[in-house]
Amino acid sequence: MRIIIAGASGFLGTTLTKGLRAAGHEVVRLVRRTPHGSDEVSWNPAAGELDPGVLTGADVAVNLTGAGVGDRRWTAAYKAELRSSRLDPTVTLSAALAAAKDGPHVLLNASAIGYYGDRGDEVLDEDSPAGNGFLALLCREWEAATQPAEEAGVRVCRLRNGLVLGPGGGMLKAMVRIYKAGIGGPLGNGRHYQSWISLADYMAAVQFLMTAELSGPVNVTGPMPVPNSVFSDALARALHRPGLVPAPRFGMRLVLGELADNALESTRVVPRVLQDAGFEFRHPDVDSAMRWAVGRR
Repeated sequence: MRIIIAGASGFLGTTLTKGLRAAGHEVVRLVRRTPHGSDEVSWNPAAGELDPGVLTGADVAVNLTGAGVGDRRWTAAYKAELRSSRLDPTVTLSAALAAAKDGPHVLLNASAIGYYGDRGDEVLDEDSPAGNGFLALLCREWEAATQPAEEAGVRVCRLRNGLVLGPGGGMLKAMVRIYKAGIGGPLGNGRHYQSWISLADYMAAVQFLMTAELSGPVNVTGPMPVPNSVFSDALARALHRPGLVPAPRFGMRLVLGELADNALESTRVVPRVLQDAGFEFRHPDVDSAMRWAVGRR
C-alpha cells in the first residue's frame, strides 16, 4: 500500500513509519519544511495548504499530529497550541482528501480518550458520551474536523488513543527516569483509572484498521485498564525499583497547574470495537506491557 502520514516525526509516527516500511509498504511523510526526498511532501497546515494532487494513488492517510498534552504547563498560550496543532492539520488533510481524485479511501485520524473526561469507575466504550473539560471539548472538535473527508466517502476511523507504553518515548520515558532514581510512586491517591496500550499493540491496531471495514470512533487501548496504583506497581516491578513515593495532589497542582487535574482524571476505557472485530492483543495486561516497554521481555 501507499500510505500518507502526517505527524511522522513524533514518537508514534516514527515507529509507525519504520514498521510500515519494514512490512513493504510505501510511506510518504507530510513535512512542514522543504522535502528531502521523493518520500516527503511539503504542506502548511496552519495556512490550510496541501495540494490534493499529492494524494493521488495513495491508499491510506494517517494523521498523528498534535503537541504533547503533558509536555508543558497548561498556560493559555499552550492550550491554544494544543488546539491549533490538532485542528489545523486535521481540517487541512480532510479538505484535501475530499478534493483529491483517486486519493486515499481511508483516514485514520488521532483523537484521545480525553474525549470521555473524568468518569470515575464507569466502564467506557465507543458508545459512551463525551465528558466535560478542556480535553473533552478539544477531542470533540478534533473528531468533528474529519467530517469533510467522511462526507466525501472516505472511511474515517477516529483513534481515541490511550497512554502508549513503549521504549524511548512518550510519558513512560520520564516515568522510567523517576522510578530508576527510586522516587517513583502513585499519583494522588492512586485510585483513578488509567487506560494504556503497549506500543507494539498500538502499531498492530493501526495496521489492522487500515484494512478492517470499521469506521467511526475506535478506542485504541488495552483490554484491561487499571487504577493508577496498580499501573505504578507494574512499572516498579518491571524496573525492579521501589514505587513507594506518592505524588500528592496539592504538590502536583503547585508544579503542574491545570495539567495536574488532567493527570488525575479517571478514564476506564475498553476497546470494544477492536475486540468485536477480532483484534488480538499481544500484551493484554499491564504487567506484560510494562515488561516489554522497559526492555525486560
